[in-house]
Amino acid sequence: MENEQKTEKTPTTERLAYSLQESADMLGVNYYTVYRMVQRGKLKTCRVLRGKHLVPRSELIKLLNTAE
Repeated sequence: MENEQKTEKTPTTERLAYSLQESADMLGVNYYTVYRMVQRGKLKTCRVLRGKHLVPRSELIKLLNTAE
């Protein structure tokens, strides 16, 4: 028998929103930097269950476009 490796390709879809930690990782900054940006109103978030903040992908793209 041949030893075949099965590689399943999962479709990569863009998420609509990311947690503060995920946003910080994507931007290459510390969690508290993103948290301060939210507190100062420079980054808009959506609040979900139990007060958790989610950063919409559109806000991250907007932030990156203004940094150029």
